[in-house]
Amino acid sequence: MKKPLSEEKVFKDPVHHYVYVRDETIWNLINTKEFQRLRRIRQLGTTYLTFHGAEHSRFSHSLGVYEITRRIISQFERNEYPDWPVEERLVSLCAALLHDVGHGPFSHSLEDIFDTDHEQWTCNILLGDTEINAVLKKVSPDFPGQVAAVISKTYPKPIVVSLISSQMDADRMDYLLRDAYFTGVNYGTFDLERILRVLRPSRDRIVVKESGMHAVEHYLMSRYQMYWQIYFHPVTRSSEIILRQIFRRAQQLNQAGYTFSWMSTPLKQLLDNSLDLQAYLKLDEALAQTAFAEWCQEEDGLLSNLCWRFLNRKLYKYVTIDHPDETWLSELAELMPSIGLDPVYHMEIDYPFDLPYDVYRLDQKKGEKGGKAPILLLDHEGGISEISVKSDIVRSITGLHQGEYRLYFPEEPLLLHKHLLSEKIIQALHLT
Repeated sequence: MKKPLSEEKVFKDPVHHYVYVRDETIWNLINTKEFQRLRRIRQLGTTYLTFHGAEHSRFSHSLGVYEITRRIISQFERNEYPDWPVEERLVSLCAALLHDVGHGPFSHSLEDIFDTDHEQWTCNILLGDTEINAVLKKVSPDFPGQVAAVISKTYPKPIVVSLISSQMDADRMDYLLRDAYFTGVNYGTFDLERILRVLRPSRDRIVVKESGMHAVEHYLMSRYQMYWQIYFHPVTRSSEIILRQIFRRAQQLNQAGYTFSWMSTPLKQLLDNSLDLQAYLKLDEALAQTAFAEWCQEEDGLLSNLCWRFLNRKLYKYVTIDHPDETWLSELAELMPSIGLDPVYHMEIDYPFDLPYDVYRLDQKKGEKGGKAPILLLDHEGGISEISVKSDIVRSITGLHQGEYRLYFPEEPLLLHKHLLSEKIIQALHLT
């Protein structure tokens, strides 16, 4: 099935203008039910509660990653660079398209609660009894395993892995541009055309011509701004906290033998930590939000209130604190039960550096979980160096630390019982 379509297919895209599909395998993968499921999973999780335009899906992002990868490979082939293995084209395109197919509803928030890994689920989908597996097997019996190896970063040719998993890969380049577009900000914009023109295959890795260093600096600065202005936004963190608390409470009730008034089989398996592949594929954000709407009527007041807050955007207030061990925090936690609050669910200290994001790291170790290959510059004599050696800007942003501790809590009950609080707590929580 390594053959072109009889007629090229085109998707209109707000970021890349057009996404071109010329391979029959790619077209068939897009039309599988597992890939179509990504239409029902938002790219940015709960960020739509902060930036109302952030309704874009993992489906559109996956098409974008495919398109950037296609353009990189086309440039390599058009210029006949000897270090690009032309036989790796299809496996690269399939891995780019399918890299996020294992994401569940609300993506990383769900992974934190239930200790799941979307990359592992992606490999399960590629190798299991799925339409995607059937399409890949038509290329060759071992082709699903080859694509899964790219996803799991065990593929024997690092240049293929680096296309979709490095510190300047097609995945990151698409989501920065796409997330900036749909949140309505300019922070994530950078010169994609210039970067694509200066990429080169070299000794089984992808490097950047030194003349393109400034375009890469712009990309990394955009990444830095997007993290602090979008991905680490404190209101988004509040919605993520409530979402996690909903699943934690549901799991706690399930373990205690609580009888839910409404429950679906995939959610029950999720709470039992017994998900099989077919049940996992039924999990999407439509199902999760249906559960939240039903759970607003649950007899358990805590679960009911958390779901009501999430659906109606009644988020926790936040205040910046100097340190998580301040004495008044213990005093507040001890007081909460007397006013009907649970410090486990109604107090959370958040610190952005605990999140799985990085702007650019110099200390990546071979084999490190989540590690990404560094950005390498190619000089006019063929020498290769890591970008921070030559870029003052890159060195400076790798050392920037502006995270701060924030306490999240429901404001209304504390205001109602303000007379029970000490003046220190009132001032610290800005309860006026």
